Amino acid sequence: MKKLMIAILCLMPMLASAQDNTWERIELEETEEMKANPDLKYLEGAVPVVDGRVEFSTEIQAPGKSKAEVYRIILKYLTKMTTEANQTEFSRVVIADSIKGEICGTYQEWLVFKSSALSLDRTRFFYNLVAECSDGKAKVRMIRIHYLYEEERDPQQYKAEEWITDEYALRKDKQHLARISGKFRRKTIDRKDFIFNKLNSLLNDKK
Repeated sequence: MKKLMIAILCLMPMLASAQDNTWERIELEETEEMKANPDLKYLEGAVPVVDGRVEFSTEIQAPGKSKAEVYRIILKYLTKMTTEANQTEFSRVVIADSIKGEICGTYQEWLVFKSSALSLDRTRFFYNLVAECSDGKAKVRMIRIHYLYEEERDPQQYKAEEWITDEYALRKDKQHLARISGKFRRKTIDRKDFIFNKLNSLLNDKK
């Protein structure tokens, strides 16, 4: 019994650091529906490159809302994100200009690929969220994406442009994700989709 208790106590920090995030559970439920090819959502063209840099963007319509209302809603959510369980202490909103309607948040968070009692596979995920607010709409971009992987053992840094683009994260047949870089691509797209969908929901008063 004493040995069992010691083993459990040793595993507790690892389990606590797994960052069991609600957004991850939601995205897993969505991808499970793609039974024919689970990689379908993440294949060719899913990671856009603009002027040589990976850039995800969306324009969200917010009918009937003023620029000030759009700005307030987005600022509140981007600020809330900085304190969520998957974030590090370095996540923060660095630009909040209500006159121009511009917001920029810089985030460092954990993306967990696999978590079990004996192992934890995750990466530190860096990105900026930029919002340009105006009457009835907002343009939101996810930019400056990079990763720090296996920092506890053999730190490896990856830029999105050299890691999750079609050239690096897809197999030669373009029908499946690459084994290593593909998991980064999958999680990044899932995270981007969750944030963009959440902002769309908030701007359109959806619960």
